[in-house]
Amino acid sequence: MSLTDIDECTAGTHNCRADQVCINLRGSFTCQCPPGYQKRGEQCVDIDECTIPPYCHQRCVNTPGSFYCQCSPGFQLAANNYTCVDINECDASNQCAQQCYNILGSFICQCNQGYELSSDRLNCEDIDECRTSSYLCQYQCVNEPGKFSCMCPQGYQVVRSRTCQDINECETTNECREDEMCWNYHGGFRCYPRNPCQDPYILTSENRCVCPVSNALCRELPQSIVYKYMSIRSDRSVPSDIFQIQATTIYPNTINTFRIKSGNENREFYLRLHVTLPPPHGHMLDFVILQNSSTSSSESQQTSPVSAMLVLVKSLSGPREYIVDLEMLTVNSMGTFRTSSVLRLTIIVGPFSF
Repeated sequence: MSLTDIDECTAGTHNCRADQVCINLRGSFTCQCPPGYQKRGEQCVDIDECTIPPYCHQRCVNTPGSFYCQCSPGFQLAANNYTCVDINECDASNQCAQQCYNILGSFICQCNQGYELSSDRLNCEDIDECRTSSYLCQYQCVNEPGKFSCMCPQGYQVVRSRTCQDINECETTNECREDEMCWNYHGGFRCYPRNPCQDPYILTSENRCVCPVSNALCRELPQSIVYKYMSIRSDRSVPSDIFQIQATTIYPNTINTFRIKSGNENREFYLRLHVTLPPPHGHMLDFVILQNSSTSSSESQQTSPVSAMLVLVKSLSGPREYIVDLEMLTVNSMGTFRTSSVLRLTIIVGPFSF
């Protein structure tokens, strides 16, 4: 005679608690806890899987009867639902305005040259280089998106990106007439007559005018006038030697007196004596301009056998033109002979200090 098992779990004749699972056995049954729970006394309590290996790579979240893994910001779960892999934000959702650099778990933004990160660390703002320093450009700084450029005033050109160099208009855009000579100065040019002589003077060589001794009008006038031109920058440091003048040939047994005859009403200039021995013989008076230099002085008339130095003693600002007559008086030791020569020096002061 065979016995038939009664399934108490199906018949509902078991006494398992509501939080338990009834498992039928042959001739009996047992009460077990569902997956994720363990029996403690008569109760089923949740198993905290986050304390049992294998652990999650970064963060474990326990739930009733189960658990799941989470990743920190900048990471995402791999297919195994345990491991966390880095998210390349520069590829996925690039928020940087210019340059994006992925790092483990995050990213950083950087800006191109001439820009800086804004407060949100994502966008880039132009750097106004012209405001950061007043020494970037010699004349004027112009800010541009991501960079800056330097400008020069009219008559100058930008060299080496930042400094200003005078344009020699006499070589590039000479607008002087045929009977004029072009003179370039710092920041511009001027046209002067090729023949500057005024009656009764006559032109004998370039820029040299002579008053003929045969003309009665010449008796009270300088024997010769030599026209010279010079340009200097504004605000040149003072005192500063600017011209050396000398007689190329002189009369024997004479005394030469150099003086500023005109053009020095505001005492911007001074003549300093240069003592040198004169040659033994000579036939005429002349002037030459020698090399510039720098030193100090304080008079406007000096006596010298041969030469004197013109010194700038007051700083000049341009643009402005000065015409200075430098005269050399020659008197013999007996006082029976007297003559003079004039160097008419045109000094053009440029508009700027460069």
